[in-house]
Amino acid sequence: MKVALVITTYNWKEALKAVLDSVKRQTELPDEVIIADDGSREDTAALIQSYQQDFPYTLIHSWQPDDGFQLAMSRNRAIALSQADYIIMIDGDIVMSPDFIRSHKQAAKAGYFVQGGRVLANDEISQKIMHQNVVPTLFSAGIKNRHNCISHPWLSKLCSYERNNDASTRGCNMAFWRADVIAVNGFNEDFVGWGREDSEFVHRMLNCGKKRLYLKFAGVGYHLYHDESSRASLAKNDEILDNTVRQKLTRCDNGIDKFMDENA
Repeated sequence: MKVALVITTYNWKEALKAVLDSVKRQTELPDEVIIADDGSREDTAALIQSYQQDFPYTLIHSWQPDDGFQLAMSRNRAIALSQADYIIMIDGDIVMSPDFIRSHKQAAKAGYFVQGGRVLANDEISQKIMHQNVVPTLFSAGIKNRHNCISHPWLSKLCSYERNNDASTRGCNMAFWRADVIAVNGFNEDFVGWGREDSEFVHRMLNCGKKRLYLKFAGVGYHLYHDESSRASLAKNDEILDNTVRQKLTRCDNGIDKFMDENA
């Protein structure tokens, strides 16, 4: 099983640097890393180029022009470029614990996609994570959801469970088979602006017959503090989500297929 790590980013190179450093600390490396960049400035490109010099695996910078918040499109571009069987997807503000990739690989199984959790870091400890390479522990100050710091294979096997709804959906820590993503036509690019693209994707996966594994005590990621994104598009995005739920859609029209054709 070849594994790709897809990392979304937008104009926060300090956070991306910390994430890429956490990739280097992994006990098991992915086969490829793809940065899904939604229009960052040249300083992000320069950072990625500096890491490409000594990364022990493929590191690809997938960039698109900055034309508003188009997270779904940036993800689709990156996934279409991947040569892997299995995709682990995180946001560019998720610093991974050393066994993050290994945990996700162990959780992968046919017919399922995986929802991981996160540890929320406040601004103070986020600065330490980014600039001092601090890795929080269960007893660190400045974190919430601290139980999510625990990573233990036996506990994970015991406590992870099937959860076939969109509750607690977070695209910042998800994993899925690339073929399953293509089957539902990827992420819905009708979503422009923050909100609901992850939940809508989950509903189409469930409608297509896939099951969702809620991963506990494994795949630990530390979410760096930042201001919230604008909710201005939420009402429109809620309409798109409601339509998918109501019609039990399994595919979206505006999805990954256009990029699959480009990369064929």
